[in-house]
Amino acid sequence: MKKKFKNSFFYKNSLSLVLLFLMIICLIGQFFTGFTTENKELAEEGLTPLTFAEYFNSGHFIQATFENWESEFLQMMLYVLLTISLRQKGSSESKSLTEAEDVDKEPQPHRDAPWPVKKGGIYLKIYNHSLSIAFAILFLISFILHFYGSFKDHNFEESMKGLPPIRWYEYLSESRFWFESLQNWQSEFLAVFSLVILSIWLREKGSPESKPVDMAHDETP
Repeated sequence: MKKKFKNSFFYKNSLSLVLLFLMIICLIGQFFTGFTTENKELAEEGLTPLTFAEYFNSGHFIQATFENWESEFLQMMLYVLLTISLRQKGSSESKSLTEAEDVDKEPQPHRDAPWPVKKGGIYLKIYNHSLSIAFAILFLISFILHFYGSFKDHNFEESMKGLPPIRWYEYLSESRFWFESLQNWQSEFLAVFSLVILSIWLREKGSPESKPVDMAHDETP
């Protein structure tokens, strides 16, 4: 039975499945709590509450969702790029200070290699940086959608006050949008910094994000 479970789809993909499940649960919770909060504010203003469909398409929900996604993808993109050349002595998140790493070796085509490696040329050049490129694209999409949602929510709030809407390029210079972005960016960088630094002295047995429990603090794996 145990061997059968270890050959199952869930066991082989349990990390991504659990993380995706947690994200969906939190997103659903965010939707309903945001829906309640927004309609409560509308009721206080004597306005008609939004339906589920209207709230899903509202600036309030779009801004709140992609404001967070944007910071996550920015964090991962920069972390992937910074760990290429920067080091942290003793951290499980750092490459070796002195020895060459497998990830720095030039890719060699073999039977089980990804097709861009076998193809070579421009395909391999792009594939060499495909992880950071993917995160950059996801960040850009999230950034644009965050801006759209924040802009839409701002003009909705202005309309409730009887004020005229502003143009998108005018909103780009508004402090509100950049406050929303920067408050999330700094928290993401703090979280990564904490992981890099705390993994020097602290351990979690069994986690690949931790050094072996008996490894010296100043040793970089």
